[in-house]
Amino acid sequence: MNEEPTRQLPDNRSFEERVFARFDVIDARFDRIDNRFNAVDAQFDRIDTRFNAVDARFDSMEARFDTRFDGLDLRVQALEAKALDTKPIWERALVEILEVKKGVDDINRKLDVLNHDILQVRADQTLVHKRMDALESGLQ
Repeated sequence: MNEEPTRQLPDNRSFEERVFARFDVIDARFDRIDNRFNAVDAQFDRIDTRFNAVDARFDSMEARFDTRFDGLDLRVQALEAKALDTKPIWERALVEILEVKKGVDDINRKLDVLNHDILQVRADQTLVHKRMDALESGLQ
């Protein structure tokens, strides 16, 4: 064995303090991930609210059509004329649907990045555990 004294590391904290400090760093990263999940949930809630509003509008239109046009020819013709007037509404609805689709695609990309980050944190944590086990086995 070498008789030289073990050199002092620049960090004067005890082993336990250093390990707990690393755990604090990991906890902080998990907190940031939780915050990102909460933001994604909030975006989904806003999208759900928008879909509910569109659904309510469709329901009200359907109710209006059911009560106003009871199968009479004149009213059917009026309905067909009214359908031509609703074309801009359908075009706006289509644009909104496409915007929502783009938002969902963006959220999916962000979730992929988030999954990658979580896997990296777990890999780092596994490495820390292996190093701790090696250090502990060396102390015994």
